[in-house]
Amino acid sequence: MANLGTATILIALLLTAYSVLTSFVGAKRGDAPAVVSAQRANYLTTLTLAVSMGALVYAFLENDFSIRYVAENSNLAMPRIYTWVAFYAGNAGSLLYVAFALSGMAAFSMALAPQRLGALRPYANGVLMLILLFFLVVLFFLANPFATLERAPADGQGINPLLTHPGMFAHPPLIMTGLVAIAVPFSLAVAALLRGRIDDDWVDAGRVWGLAAWVLLAIGLLLGSWWAYTILGWGGYWAWDPVENAAFMPWLALTAFVHSIMVQKRRGMFRMWNIALINISFTLGAFGIFINRGGPVPSVHSFGASTLGWVFLTFLGVVTVASFALFFYRMAVLRSPSSLESTLSREAAFLVNNLLLLGIAFVTLWGVVFPLISELATGNTITVGEPFFNTVNGPLMLALILLMGIGPLLPWRTATWQSVRHALFVPGVITLVITGAATLLFRVTVPVVVLGIAVSTFAGISILQEWVRGTLARSRSTGALWPVAFGRLIASNRPRYGGYIVHLAVVMLAFGIVGSSFYDQERDVFMSVGDQAAIGEYTVEFVDVSAETFADRTERTAVL
Repeated sequence: MANLGTATILIALLLTAYSVLTSFVGAKRGDAPAVVSAQRANYLTTLTLAVSMGALVYAFLENDFSIRYVAENSNLAMPRIYTWVAFYAGNAGSLLYVAFALSGMAAFSMALAPQRLGALRPYANGVLMLILLFFLVVLFFLANPFATLERAPADGQGINPLLTHPGMFAHPPLIMTGLVAIAVPFSLAVAALLRGRIDDDWVDAGRVWGLAAWVLLAIGLLLGSWWAYTILGWGGYWAWDPVENAAFMPWLALTAFVHSIMVQKRRGMFRMWNIALINISFTLGAFGIFINRGGPVPSVHSFGASTLGWVFLTFLGVVTVASFALFFYRMAVLRSPSSLESTLSREAAFLVNNLLLLGIAFVTLWGVVFPLISELATGNTITVGEPFFNTVNGPLMLALILLMGIGPLLPWRTATWQSVRHALFVPGVITLVITGAATLLFRVTVPVVVLGIAVSTFAGISILQEWVRGTLARSRSTGALWPVAFGRLIASNRPRYGGYIVHLAVVMLAFGIVGSSFYDQERDVFMSVGDQAAIGEYTVEFVDVSAETFADRTERTAVL
């Protein structure tokens, strides 16, 4: 298996290098056969890496401890069901998965690329394969998962017990796939810049793939919160940990991108913004891989040391400099044919949305990198904890949710203050009633909580109002019953009303965050069996310690 795995990585590397060369040469010369050959090399790379992944999975199943990576991440006692988790538990295996996911995305996106992309396709293929080439070079020369030991041990070291959780079957792959999926819209944007013709040909495909990456990261982050809640203990689901933030930051930039690109599609505006946003998204994704696999900061998600930090830092630097150098070089042709007509319009709301999301991303980035900067400058190791992130990002997030309620009520192009007041009246009154009732019923005394309830309620009511208005209008015009009219309304504009569903989910999440952030109670106590501790209205008794013995470990659990 070791020889097969190493050979397939080498073959994939050579195919990728060939695809990069023929993509750019074919695009430059208008050589159609070369372009087709490059895309076929793209497809073959995916198949080759699939064989490589299969070889590593087989090595785990066969307990082939002659392979160093297998010996370090599994043992004879490990249940077979966790073979998939062990596969990406370390750097080498996770990088092989990243390479396969990226090659699959490249092949899939190019195979499904609409014909109108035309001359953009070979450039996009070349950019995707160039990114893949980096990972394959790292895999083959620096982190080969098929490297062998001189003497195979009788048993391996075993998988980290923290990873034996159902969420681990999907959380890491979704995060890794989401991060590399950003490469697809990024490659389309870079292809447009390389051609020097910044039209709207790439917009639809860019939005679809940007949305795909956004969904993958969103689900991955939610599963990670579930894992943290059940494994890391005592109800915590988000700690602003560096690795959590590494996936959260590109998700924020992608959120701005998938909203902003709708303005380009609808009004021909924000071309410069959209190229910048996808550049930022990909750069933050590269930073996320650096944090995940370079290991420069301590994290509850870190399960082993890494010596690859300088490699990923170099990749991050090259990506950042190259993408933004090209952006500034083509800035003259990035100007949109339309401009903002009024600050009181939906376009202006999208612009503020971009600024708020990037503001949250920047604050989060600063909180992650400041300890590194401080250590380099002073030699002292410091940490930036939850209070900083909550204090600075909290108001920005509240403003974002408020904008989520105001934005849909604003028309395109321009509005009058009278029309805005009229649109805000109903949701405003309902918000006051619900907030007042909730404050009295639940005896809410914390001003920030009252504000959080009010803002979240207003956003939710505004979204529901749009649905009700649209349903009533369609029912009157067609004579259809309300349920039928509602279904037809959603089908008539899926991007818009699908977005509203997501917005409602965010509102529900906001209610949960407000409640859990301000009404949780914590105490650190030392207890012996039989001791009791009072926490709020509850009394917790330490009843006993239960022990469960497995082949590779013993788990002791407090019975409370």
